[in-house]
Amino acid sequence: MATGNRYLGLIDKFRAVLPVSDSTRLISIGEGNTPLIKLENIPALTGKNVDIYVKYEGLNPTGSFKDRGMTMAVTKAVEEGSKAIICASTGNTSASAAAYAARAGIKAFVLIPEGKIALGKLAQAMMHGAEIIQIKGNFDHGMQLVKDVAEHAPVTIVNSINPYRIQGQKTAAYEIVEALGKVPDYHCLPVGNAGNITAHWLGYTEMGKISGDHPIMVGYQAAGAAPFLKGEMIDDPETVATAIRIGRPQSWDQAWAAQKESGGWFDLLSDEEILAAQKLLSEKEGIFCEPASAASVGGVLRDIKNGKIPEGSTIVCTLTGHGLKDPDTAISQCAVNPQAIDASLDAVKAAILDKL
Repeated sequence: MATGNRYLGLIDKFRAVLPVSDSTRLISIGEGNTPLIKLENIPALTGKNVDIYVKYEGLNPTGSFKDRGMTMAVTKAVEEGSKAIICASTGNTSASAAAYAARAGIKAFVLIPEGKIALGKLAQAMMHGAEIIQIKGNFDHGMQLVKDVAEHAPVTIVNSINPYRIQGQKTAAYEIVEALGKVPDYHCLPVGNAGNITAHWLGYTEMGKISGDHPIMVGYQAAGAAPFLKGEMIDDPETVATAIRIGRPQSWDQAWAAQKESGGWFDLLSDEEILAAQKLLSEKEGIFCEPASAASVGGVLRDIKNGKIPEGSTIVCTLTGHGLKDPDTAISQCAVNPQAIDASLDAVKAAILDKL
């Protein structure tokens, strides 16, 4: 357990529900313990009486929810004697894998799609010293290559097909219930590879064995990368929300189970709707998330307005990554182009008064 004011990471906090022993060396950078923030201004725009909270996973050490699973995956890889890890990534997984490998003192290999990764994420993987392999293909091609190469090289896969990733990520559900003092009515997430909705459902069902309670799970995809809406895997997915630009989700069966067992649904949003939700969160709530994250909020607002999510509901939306992961997309949305003015009181005063 955490001692005094020190937070020692999610494995230490949730040791009782994770597959570790007292002798396990924990590979941690203080992940987890992210804030659950109640939205104050956006709910009023729906015209309905609802409580919306966002679980701001962008405040994990490398800026995304991936750290929850990576601390467990790398901890177990080290425990089992692995000297190297490997992953395919649209960005966040590569950044997280590289950081935790650096912490553990082992090597990380990351396969990324050429030209299809946000620069903030690529910079992280590079700075953490990962061996970066760009492929002329998308995430799905990279994922298949990772699985193939792992059969011929002594490397541990740390994508969400690694069961320890799911174990680590389930702790977000525990934190949400702890913070709320109850299970939310709805839990809404962006869905790409589908490991996160799978992991949250695992956490809620573990807790539900005691209380019998669980939320309705809702997954939102980008229109150009929506295999769950089509009911089949797709090739060549495309969306501005790079973190969910995935056509062949690795947790396909588990995500369908989460949706069906919870009584939830999948839906899709256009890129325009996703970006509008990202900007709304920033401008109305002061919360800056990457585009994929905003799919959860954009979908929720639409489903509140159309009555699919009823009045009086308590809703949690997962914001999977920080907005600084993809600064280029954020800047491109902003019409403001700051103009240089004279460095004088009169000029600055005029610029301010013109905006009031």
